[in-house]
Amino acid sequence: MMKQKFQISGISCGGCVSRVKKTLEEHPNIEKAEIFLAPKGAALITMNEALSVAELQKQLDGLNGYTITELN
Repeated sequence: MMKQKFQISGISCGGCVSRVKKTLEEHPNIEKAEIFLAPKGAALITMNEALSVAELQKQLDGLNGYTITELN
């Protein structure tokens, strides 16, 4: 199990947070997605196995207007 930090642009309200969280957690390799409004769009994702940013973005593409980037 690994935790990684990401930034998700397009998060502006609690509704966005719950939609994005639900969508990410539908992925079989994502155990838990924690998304924050402060700092806006910060995300901590717990994965069973490492997923690339491209794979995470693909999962988010079901929703419009969100872009995920990796934080070091």
